[in-house]
Amino acid sequence: MAKIKLTKNELKNQKDGLKRFTRYLPTLMLKKQQLQLVIRQVETALKNKKEERDRFRDEIFSWVDVFGEKVGFEELVKIKSLEIEDSNIAGVDIQIFKGIQFEMPEYNLFEKPLWIDAAVEKVSKLLAYDEEMKILEKQIELLGAELRVTTQRVNLFEKVKIPEAKENIRMIQIYLGDQQTAAVVCGKIAKNKLVKVS
Repeated sequence: MAKIKLTKNELKNQKDGLKRFTRYLPTLMLKKQQLQLVIRQVETALKNKKEERDRFRDEIFSWVDVFGEKVGFEELVKIKSLEIEDSNIAGVDIQIFKGIQFEMPEYNLFEKPLWIDAAVEKVSKLLAYDEEMKILEKQIELLGAELRVTTQRVNLFEKVKIPEAKENIRMIQIYLGDQQTAAVVCGKIAKNKLVKVS
């Protein structure tokens, strides 16, 4: 604990600091709760999206042998653009997945197998799941980092700054009270000496 001045000005500064800490603490606690809630929601959304993707993969399991053929899906299915919306949750800038656009080049129907259209559609859907899950994972990462910082601030205020300010105020008040008592005692002694002299 830093050495403090035992003065009335320092007492006022400590009381102002305590007032400020107690005013900000509820806001920080609310932010912490909001972040925890949003993180749980995003984690649930990510879990649901993974389950959805896994179900879709199981549905297209019969296509596995087809995907083994050298068709060149990477040439046929390219991401043209991601539709992402910027949002702010409890002071954290995050991106929200809105959709995905694919670039589908024309291909020669005589050179490609008959099932190519259906396969391109399935691969596109899998890529969309993967991109959306990446964005959800990034949201969890950003929100988690902000939650750690907010938790540190709550702990700093709750466990360090507020108790420290209260203890400083108590010490200054005791010291100033002792000084005032000493001044009264000195005044009485001086008065008694004056009365004896006269």
